[in-house]
Parts: sequence; C-alpha cells; structure tokens
Amino acid sequence: MRVLGIITARGGSKGIPNKNLVEVAGKSLLQYTAEAVSTSQLLTRTILSTDSNEIAIAGQELGLEFPFVRPAHLAKDDTPTIPVLKHVVETLAQQGQSYDAVFTLQPTNPLRLASDIDGAIGLLQETGADSVIGFSDVGERHPARMKRIDAMGRVVDPEFAEAFEGQRRQDLPPYYLRDGSVYVTRCEVLMQQDSLKGNDCRGWLIPIERALNVDSPFDLFLVEQLLKLGPQRFPGRAAG
Repeated sequence: MRVLGIITARGGSKGIPNKNLVEVAGKSLLQYTAEAVSTSQLLTRTILSTDSNEIAIAGQELGLEFPFVRPAHLAKDDTPTIPVLKHVVETLAQQGQSYDAVFTLQPTNPLRLASDIDGAIGLLQETGADSVIGFSDVGERHPARMKRIDAMGRVVDPEFAEAFEGQRRQDLPPYYLRDGSVYVTRCEVLMQQDSLKGNDCRGWLIPIERALNVDSPFDLFLVEQLLKLGPQRFPGRAAG
C-alpha cells in the first residue's frame, strides 16, 4: 500500500502565535512530527503543506519534503483540512504520482509515535476499512455526566443521559473522543466523498497519557509534563 503522509502546518495561528514552531522540551512541535515520520516503516512519502516560508525552511532543515507552497486561499483561519489534503493529492496526481491512502499529520500532536502511524496503516490494510482514526477513552468526562445549563441558570439533563442515571463510572459503556493524532484515509474516500472517515472507520486507541492536541499555552505545559513520563511507555493499540 502506498501511503502519503501530509503534514498540515499553516502559518498565522492565533491562539499560540507561530504554534507549529513553538518549542517544548527543546524541540519544536513540528520536529516531534518529523521525528515520528522519519522512523515510520509504512509511510511511502511525506509532504509538508504550508503557506509559511519560515515553517517551510524549518521543515526542510528537519529533512521534510516541501515541493510546493500551499495556496493562500487554503491557508485561512477557517480553512477546513480536507481541501488542503485534496490540493496535495491533486497536485501530485498531475505529476503522475498516485497513492492508496493519506495520513494526516498535525504537528499539534507531538506525542504521536511512529508505532501509532504504522499500527494505524497496518490496521487499514488488515481490515480493508475506509479509514482508521485515533481515539482516547473519555474517562471521567463521560457523556452520562454531561449537563446543560438553561437561560435561567438551571441544570438540565440531556435526554441521552437519563439511561445512565445513577450508574457507577465503571459500569458505564465506554465512550471515546477523537484524539487528532491519527487520521489515515483511503484516497478514494477523501477525493470522492470529501471525508476523512468514510463508511467503515476503525479506531486506533491512544492512551490518555498521550492524548493531547496542543491548542493553548496550558496544553504546552501539559505536553512538557507528559514528555517527562516517556511517551514510548504508553503504546497505542487497535480498538476491539
């Protein structure tokens, strides 16, 4: 299977300025992804997609391939991921290069391991699924414990929570939250359905010790603490 890794690293982030190049424990967020990619055994090729000259230079210094600039209309604050991925796939197709699947790699997931990348690709091959996406157990934030607060400040139970009322945490059915570190999708699903998921999606489970998407200064603090634990001690696994 030919799998194209696409590192999506737009410039101009708002929450954390120049987020993709921010350093944590002596390395930029981009470097953590570059290192995971470099030791993957199943990625055929990896492309850096960015509109930023600074990110492009940093990526090339890390050994990443940057064959073309992301167009400005695909580098806005509200640009979805799918058009960015399709631009890379279409541009490479025009050059006569085709792939079976695309692995979306966000630098904001610095705790992703090469074993997550290869494990998810292996699961895609083994099952014939449309996609494999990373998830982590919601733990204490189970939907059964969620409430709404109305305009008068009154606490309201969502309808779905009634079925779980009074159950102990360990008796609740497991629920999972998308982790963001693993998205591997067959190209026909991406290109024809405009979807990263498709109809047959399998899960790759990320331990809570590594399930973190950097979106705030507090997240950066948490990443630094989790790095001290040694991410390799907490391997991911196929769901089921």
